[in-house]
Amino acid sequence: MGDRQVRAVRRLLTESLDGERRGRDPVAAAGAVVARLGRPPELLELITELADGSGDPEDSARLSYRHVLGFDKLLLAGVGSRHMLRVHLWHAGGGGTGADDIHNHRSTLASHIVRGRLGMELYEARDDGEGVEANRYEESLAEGSADWLLEPAGRARLRLTHTGHYAAGSTYALPAHTLHRAWCETDEPTVTLFLETGGGRRRHTDVFTTAGPHAGAVAKQPLDVPGYLAALNGLAELLKDT
Repeated sequence: MGDRQVRAVRRLLTESLDGERRGRDPVAAAGAVVARLGRPPELLELITELADGSGDPEDSARLSYRHVLGFDKLLLAGVGSRHMLRVHLWHAGGGGTGADDIHNHRSTLASHIVRGRLGMELYEARDDGEGVEANRYEESLAEGSADWLLEPAGRARLRLTHTGHYAAGSTYALPAHTLHRAWCETDEPTVTLFLETGGGRRRHTDVFTTAGPHAGAVAKQPLDVPGYLAALNGLAELLKDT
């Protein structure tokens, strides 16, 4: 069973993102990597290889699940905890319990829209009374599991600073602290290639909601290996029509 594509992806992530290169912008570098790997022919080749059982399907299935923001999150390749390359499969009208939450991330992120279209809003926290009032939480991962823990952290006000619409072929990249919200804008499934990268990850993320209190913990339900491979095969079929 070959894993040529998996090894090539890991090598590209390491060569492009590791080390201290003079003048290198890590956010721009992450965007360039997902734009390169997200071209449908190349991505289809990688997913087809993984769907045949290459790589480490047991570990990848364990880190693949339905996200509370309403998309399927499938791990494709990783380099330790520094770089995690995933596919996000967004379903029209498939918003999860946190679909309207505004949040940031533990590390630099980049996303390439492979198929469909995403909408996204950017926000900033305000202390001058402007913006919409929201409940704030600090979200972390439970020890011994990958469940989300949400600790209330008071109230906050957020101001919308930007609204964007990203069609297939578009790429965006954001620093870890950037507050944002994203959603699927098409009736057909939207596919994005998503990269989290960086060794100095934040211990928690910030989550803001205007929809009322959140539960203190949200369980992740990882896929089993057959479910993971089936999801990859379904994704490959989608990409063949792209």
